[in-house]
Amino acid sequence: MITGVSAVVPQLQIGNTDGDGGLLSGSPAPAAADAGSSFAAMLTRAAGDAIGTLQQAEQVSVQALQGEADIRQVVDAVMSAEQSLQAAVAIRDKIVTAYLEVSRMAI
Repeated sequence: MITGVSAVVPQLQIGNTDGDGGLLSGSPAPAAADAGSSFAAMLTRAAGDAIGTLQQAEQVSVQALQGEADIRQVVDAVMSAEQSLQAAVAIRDKIVTAYLEVSRMAI
């Protein structure tokens, strides 16, 4: 089971965050002072959603091994988890690339 992430990110809340004003929610843009904290909150939510999706896929896989879940449910859960993991890796790569680019800037 996936349990080691909470030690790395203890403030992370795993679960679905419906209706909390995400990027596509149509809510007004945050003020410039709140931009840093809202970006951190967005990353925290995205990481929490990805971890939740991975854990859900793991639970469905275990249920299938016990004969309690259908193969289609397992495939759907694993495909969703794979997409979430690919998105998380892509976001991480973009953040690392941006950090490296900023660190190379002349002062």
